[in-house]
Amino acid sequence: MDKQEVIDILEEIGTFLEIKGENPFKCNAYHNAARQLEMYDGTLEQMISSGELGTIKGIGKSIAEKVTTLAQSGRLEYYEELRKAIPPGVVEMLDIAGFGPKKAKAVYEKLGIKTVGELEYACRENRLLDVDGFGLKSQQKILQGIEFLKKRIGQFHFNVAYGAAQTLYEALKAHSKVIRVSLAGSIRRHKEIVRDIDILVSAKDNKVVMSTFVALEPVEHVIAHGDTKSSVTLKTGINADLRAVSDKQFPYALHYFTGSKAHNIAVRTRAKQMGIKMNEYGLFKGKRETLIPCKDEGEIFKVLGLHYIEAELREDTGEIEAAEKGILPKLVEEHDLRGVFHVHTDYSDGVVPLKAYLKAAKERGYDYIGIADHSKSAAYANGLTEQQIRKQQREIDALNKSARGVRLLKGIEVDILPDGSLDYSDKVLASFDFVIASVHSRFNMSEADMTRRIIKAMKNKYVNMLGHPTGRLLLAREAYPLDMAAVIEAAAKYRVSIELNAHPFRLDIDWRWCKKAKDAGVKISINPDAHHLEGLDDTQYGVGIARKGWLGPGDILNTLSLEKLLRQLRQGRK
Repeated sequence: MDKQEVIDILEEIGTFLEIKGENPFKCNAYHNAARQLEMYDGTLEQMISSGELGTIKGIGKSIAEKVTTLAQSGRLEYYEELRKAIPPGVVEMLDIAGFGPKKAKAVYEKLGIKTVGELEYACRENRLLDVDGFGLKSQQKILQGIEFLKKRIGQFHFNVAYGAAQTLYEALKAHSKVIRVSLAGSIRRHKEIVRDIDILVSAKDNKVVMSTFVALEPVEHVIAHGDTKSSVTLKTGINADLRAVSDKQFPYALHYFTGSKAHNIAVRTRAKQMGIKMNEYGLFKGKRETLIPCKDEGEIFKVLGLHYIEAELREDTGEIEAAEKGILPKLVEEHDLRGVFHVHTDYSDGVVPLKAYLKAAKERGYDYIGIADHSKSAAYANGLTEQQIRKQQREIDALNKSARGVRLLKGIEVDILPDGSLDYSDKVLASFDFVIASVHSRFNMSEADMTRRIIKAMKNKYVNMLGHPTGRLLLAREAYPLDMAAVIEAAAKYRVSIELNAHPFRLDIDWRWCKKAKDAGVKISINPDAHHLEGLDDTQYGVGIARKGWLGPGDILNTLSLEKLLRQLRQGRK
C-alpha cells in the first residue's frame, strides 16, 4: 500500500472515531498523523526501513505500528472493524457542506438515518427539529448542501482527473503498438471540473492496445471492451474512455473529441459554408466527398482559413473570429513565470520554514518568491501579530543577504473585514513589499455589500493584489455574490492586480473573467496559495486556467523580472 492510500485510511479512521464520539484527542491524533505523513518527503518503505517513521512528530508508537502494518500487508483489522460499525451512507453525509461528524452521529443515533437520501427526506418532514442542535435554519442549510452535493456527483477536480489521465497516457505512449496518442475532451481544454477522461490513439494493432488499456493498474472496473473503444472506471472513481482510429483519421478525431461541442458546431458550420463536409473522420470536398489530407490539427485549421487555435480556447467564445483575423494571443506558459506570490510558512498555517522556500525557489529557477502569511484576524490560521511580523521580516532580510539569484519578498495576506477595512494599520502595511487583500469571513453578504466591501479594501494605497476574488471552493462552496465587472473596473482604477489562485480547489478568478480583466489592463498574478512545498507545483493548474482565459505572458504580473516587478509594486502604491 502506497503512502497516499495510508494517508487516506488514517483520515478515515479519525473521522470514524469522531462519528463514534471518541475522545477528540484520539480523533485528532489520526488526522494529525495523516497530515504529517503528507508533508514528509520519501516513500513509506524508506521511512519504515530507516526507522524515520517513529521519529516524525505527531506519529506515536501505536499509529506507527498501524502505518507499518498497512504498508506491508495492505490491511488493518482495526480499520476494518471501524468501517463495519458505521454505515457507508453516514460517512457520505460528511460531504454535505457544514455537516460534520457530530451532526452525522446525532442523526444516526437519534433518528436511525443511514443515508443522504434518508437525511433529505427527514429534513423535508421536519424530523430534525426533534434532535438537539437542529432547527428550521439548519434543516434548510442541509437541504441546500444536499442539492449542491447532487450537482457535483460524478465530477472531479482537474488535478485529480489530470493525474489519473497522465498515468494512462504515459502507459499508452510507451506501448510498442501505439503510433500516436493524446488526451482529449475537457482535460485537454483544461476545464476546472472534469467528468471523465478521454484518450485517443492510432495503433498498429487496436486489439492488443485495448487489451493493455483495460488491464492497466489504475483500472478498477471494465465497463466495455472493444477493438475501437473501451471504457473503464478507475480506482479514483472517474471513468476513462479510450478510442482507437487509423493514423490517417487521428487529426480529425483529435479535433472532434477535444471539443467543446459549441466549438465543434461553429467550426463545422464554417466548413459547410466553404463547401466542405467535416466530421470526426475527416474533411471532405465535392460530390464524391474526397478526403482533404491533414497530417495534424494545424493543417485542419489552415484548410478552413484559420490560424491554429490552442485547445484551451476551444469554447466558442470568439476564438474562431480571432483565428480568422490572425489576432489570437500567444498564450502564457509555465516557464514564463519568474516567481510566485502567496505562499504560507510555518509562521502561520503553513508547514514550510522560510529557508526551505528559498531553496525551492532556486530549484524551480524563480527570481523571487512572495511570502504572504495570514493576518491577525485569521486566528484559525495562526494569523501574525505585529511582533511576529517584525520577527519574520528580520529573518527574511537575513536570508536575502546570503541568497544568490533569488529573493524572498515580504508580504502578507491581509483580511478584508466586513466593513471593507483591513486588520493592520497603514504603518504596518507599509513595511511589506506587497499586500494581498482577501475575504475570509461573512460570505453571506448581498452582492452590493460584498462589492462595496472589496472595492473599499482595494482603495487602500498599500494593497497590491486582490486574493481569490470570489471565495469559491470548487465542488464545495459557491462563489459569494459579487459584481465582478465592477471589481475589475476598480482594480484598473486603483492599480490593483487580481490573483488567479492556482490551488485546484479554487482556480479563482474564473477563466471567463480573465479576458475582461486583460481588456481592462488589469494584471493577473498566478499564485499557488501554497502551504507546503508541493503546493508550489499548483502553478501548472493556474497557467492552464490563464491560457483558457486568453492570457499571454504580458498579462501576468509574475512574468516580470524582479527589477520590473518591484518598480510595478511601488508604482501601484497610490
